[in-house]
Amino acid sequence: MNATMAPEPLIFVDLETSGANFANDRIIEIGLLEVDGDLAREWSTLVNPETAVSPFITGLTGIDDAMLRDAPTFRQLAQALLERLRGRLLVAHNARFDYGFLRCEFQRLGIDFRTPTLCTVKLSRKLFPQHHRHNLDTLVSRHGLVVAGTRHRALADARLLWDLWQRWHALLTPETVQSAVAKIVGRPELPPTIDPAVIDDLPEAAGAYAFFGDEGRLLLLRRAGNLRQQVLAQFVAGKRETPLVLAVRRIEWRDAAGELGARLHEIELARLPYDADSESPGGRQPSSSPTRELCAWQLPVHAAAGFRPQLVYAEDIDFAIADDLFGLYPNRREALRSLRKLADAYRLCYKQLGLDPSVPGEACAAYRQKSCRGVCIGKEAVASHGARLLSALARFKVKAWPYRGPLALLERDDFGMREDIHLVDRWRLVGTVHDEVSLHARLAEGPTRRPFDPETYRAISRCLQAGKLGIRPLPAFSP
Repeated sequence: MNATMAPEPLIFVDLETSGANFANDRIIEIGLLEVDGDLAREWSTLVNPETAVSPFITGLTGIDDAMLRDAPTFRQLAQALLERLRGRLLVAHNARFDYGFLRCEFQRLGIDFRTPTLCTVKLSRKLFPQHHRHNLDTLVSRHGLVVAGTRHRALADARLLWDLWQRWHALLTPETVQSAVAKIVGRPELPPTIDPAVIDDLPEAAGAYAFFGDEGRLLLLRRAGNLRQQVLAQFVAGKRETPLVLAVRRIEWRDAAGELGARLHEIELARLPYDADSESPGGRQPSSSPTRELCAWQLPVHAAAGFRPQLVYAEDIDFAIADDLFGLYPNRREALRSLRKLADAYRLCYKQLGLDPSVPGEACAAYRQKSCRGVCIGKEAVASHGARLLSALARFKVKAWPYRGPLALLERDDFGMREDIHLVDRWRLVGTVHDEVSLHARLAEGPTRRPFDPETYRAISRCLQAGKLGIRPLPAFSP
């Protein structure tokens, strides 16, 4: 074997698991093939998951509860496994799956496991972009590989990855393969103020991330479909000397199963404390406290005078359950500015809306500018003006919380490996959990004391309207 095939210590890894969910499922078999220069060593073991294996997994892998009963637990294997993995590039097919399960198993033991990874799915796509399918069965067939053992057993699949690696090196030059590997694995050059471990931890998952500068000022805040890919893209060679990169002192991120979780994390990161007097070199500043001056228009009826908009504040009433609220504004000035723009667009009367203090019987300023139809001087019926006002405000109506109690929104990632359960009550995010036990534990704590947040309201409202997530109404919190 030519040592150019393994210019650094490699370990080809395959896992069999009790399911695809990092949070709930466990490893049931580990297969490793360690490669050092011209030496390859195999190691495999069953792992007692300390839980039953489903008939589906048994049918797929041939591994059943009886086989696992006397196998060592992950805790018993952890130290020996760490020694084998340490200092090696972890190569796996869909590395996110295998690396994610290993990290979760180690985290349960209080061990912070990190290692660079290489995904052979991504590598195949880079080396053979003319092909559309890159699953392992397809690659075995395409490259004429022979399965030494049984598919969906850990060591047999790890051997296939090593065979695949050798076949690619036979078909292509070592420089071609290593160039593709470097593009997938390569770590960008980071500012000296950034801990490289942050980059190692970045998952290939949806979420939100933020760059912070001196004194905690927010430089950049974004959502991402792939956190690792999009954060690393900020540090490519062409951006290393930009004011943004030079100013970064800290990176924070929150991963999620999908779009809603990413948006909720973005809102959370925007609320982190920062120095409000600092100027950001091209980044976005977080919004101020969501409730300090938050207000909306309410439409009480004043007898013959018809509808008169009245400004109400979130500090005084719960916007989640109040009736007839329109628009959400950070302060009174913005509310008045918005109402004036609406009046001009719909030819509404300034006096009828409370925007013009002129004396009774006189035409309002909007009428004098020929943008009011004259309800202020009797030229338009009050009912007609009221109907146009309701029409103008309709798209700004704040929806009252439509459930008797809280709601569980179930969001899964594209690979089916993660499920976020967003517990929501009265448009407030109570919390995000990943299993039923945690959900019931959070419900037992009672309702959240978080204030009504307009950004969270909009995110959850749009999600419910889109109808893309699973919805489970829950019993009302106990008094």
